[in-house]
Amino acid sequence: SAAAAMEPESPSKRPSAPVLCVDRPVYSEKYMESELLHRKERTPETVKEKLTKQLHCSSDRAKAAVLSFLPILSWLPSYPVRKYLFGDVVSGLSTGVMQLPQGLAYAMLAAVPPVYGLYSSFYPVLLYTFFGTSRHISMGTFAVISLMIGGVAEREAPDSDFYVHQFNSTNKTLDTDARDTRRVQVAVALTCLVGIIQLALGLLRFGFVAIYLAEPLVRGFTTAAAVHVFVSQLKYLLDIKTTRYSGPLSVLYSLIEVLKKIGQTNVASLVVGLVCIVFLYVVKDLNDRFKKKLPVPIPGEIIVVKGYLMSKNNNIFLCDVYHVDVVGEIPTGLLPPSVPKFSLLHSLVVDSIAIAIVGFSMAISLAKIFALKHGYAVDGNQELIALGLCNFTGSFFHTFTITCSMSRSLVQESTGGKTQIAGLLSSLVVLLVVVAIGFMFEPLPKTVLAAIIMVNLLGMFKQFRDVCLLWGTSRIELAIWVVAFIASVLLGLDYGLLVAIAFAMLTIIYRTQSPKKMILGQIPNTALYYDVEEYEEATECAGIKIFYSNTSIYFANSDLYVSALKQKTGVDPTVIQAKCKSHRQKSKKQKENGKREQSFSQIKEAVVKLGSDLQENGQLVEAQAESDSEESRNFLEALSPVHSIILDFTPVNFIDSVGAKVIKEYFFSGAVTPELVFPTIHDAVLHCQCPRKPCYCAPCLKEMHGVVV
Repeated sequence: SAAAAMEPESPSKRPSAPVLCVDRPVYSEKYMESELLHRKERTPETVKEKLTKQLHCSSDRAKAAVLSFLPILSWLPSYPVRKYLFGDVVSGLSTGVMQLPQGLAYAMLAAVPPVYGLYSSFYPVLLYTFFGTSRHISMGTFAVISLMIGGVAEREAPDSDFYVHQFNSTNKTLDTDARDTRRVQVAVALTCLVGIIQLALGLLRFGFVAIYLAEPLVRGFTTAAAVHVFVSQLKYLLDIKTTRYSGPLSVLYSLIEVLKKIGQTNVASLVVGLVCIVFLYVVKDLNDRFKKKLPVPIPGEIIVVKGYLMSKNNNIFLCDVYHVDVVGEIPTGLLPPSVPKFSLLHSLVVDSIAIAIVGFSMAISLAKIFALKHGYAVDGNQELIALGLCNFTGSFFHTFTITCSMSRSLVQESTGGKTQIAGLLSSLVVLLVVVAIGFMFEPLPKTVLAAIIMVNLLGMFKQFRDVCLLWGTSRIELAIWVVAFIASVLLGLDYGLLVAIAFAMLTIIYRTQSPKKMILGQIPNTALYYDVEEYEEATECAGIKIFYSNTSIYFANSDLYVSALKQKTGVDPTVIQAKCKSHRQKSKKQKENGKREQSFSQIKEAVVKLGSDLQENGQLVEAQAESDSEESRNFLEALSPVHSIILDFTPVNFIDSVGAKVIKEYFFSGAVTPELVFPTIHDAVLHCQCPRKPCYCAPCLKEMHGVVV
């Protein structure tokens, strides 16, 4: 019994530890299914019943559908005003103040006039309040998405298409108004298509695709995006004119051109930008150090903006004397809605898919972090629908694609925000600026906005620490991070993302092709089995090999599984069969006078089938069979001391027909019946150790060794 093989430790040694005592016979799956377990009787549903169940409409289902589509209705009626309102107000105002300079700055990344960044910080944020399931993320403009949009906008509307000849002159001037109008059309059309894709994926319940965007992939990709954004802002920091590149190696071309024209740097712009960078970095560091003591974070961005705009003398001095490039005209008020230019959509499909995936992955990743921290759930499908509605509807109001911002979300959560009421208030702050005081931002130097963007990239650049962390935890995840980073830096964000996803998929195949393989041994006086190569206490059971491989078995790795099984156990049934066949042939030749023409299998079958019919010759047949059996047994024991192989299928999630066929072909002569399957390794070991008369007949020579699962 099992109790005989595992004796519990003495209570004097472990007085406070619970003791496990087991006294039962060896169980096989056949015995468990027939004696211990009884399946519940279930009547399978017909197709008609399934359709009726799915299409059945009731008030409860209608209510659930409405609450799912409008999550705000599930929490707003029970909103605890006294408990949440103050925190949401403070958080909303703080986040709204942060939205303003970031909206202006990220519009430059998107290659559209700054006011469109404010539009994108109002309409989508307002919509997400009603349709989003996360209570803490801050929707709006984001550096990575803005940069991807800018690359598309400049590709579809390059400067070279908008140079016009002056009257009676050979000189050409850039028509910036026509160029900006075209780029806005491209950005809006792209946003409309992104919204359609996200909305369709959400309605088709494709929210699960987020699980394929592993965290190392997303973090490596966003770190590469930070490199692209940083390089793109160098020309604004230095106030020089450069061509904006897109596609593979664009970041290198951009950096080379900046270095070539570094002699044209506007020193005044550089000084202003560096001062802003130092100030913003100090403020950010103070906010991080004293975040538990500060009631609200110090709004470094708005201090920089307001501090500069309030100094009119500096404004005139820098603009007129040193010709510092400024934001320029910001129209007051909201533009009337208009239909996106659908004729542009055909050339934006690939870009929109990449942007839709990146936007969703950023939003759902951050939403899950906050949901886990604060104890509520987010719905990936509804998040896709919410993002799709924000982008699709927003495109009719001249916005470009949005997603959540890491820096603003941290501010919204750390300042006491509890619900999306904070997001609603932040959008109203932006609305106030757009309809009333937007003109005040017109003389703001672009180098200040570049400084704001660069400092906000610090959080992404800190992700380089992942390399050291992953080196000690998972080399495969480190490879995913590095490939995502390098591919996105060199090939561009769109192609880089595709390469990163493809590589992540290949790592899954690699893991199944290169699993951990080991032979297990028993820990003395227990029913526990561990790797004999790693633990000194683990000892192999005599004549038994227990093979473990932590992978599922299917067509792509079944041959590798069998090869590893042969190598680890030292048993190759094919070789043994060949040697046994040769041995039998030699034995036949040594028999004199043809006393025995039948093979080992025929003798064995004759004994079983004839039974009493062979009573008269029983002694002769039995003696002859025992003699032949003893000879075969000695020969087999000389070939290998292993008489049983146990396959540990505990980590095997599935095995397909190809895998089953390959294993059966090599190690089983007949069907794998429930008698050969056991609930624990220890049951299988005890079964193999149980003394039984071995069968060495010809049909069983193919199996050679007992194999159980």
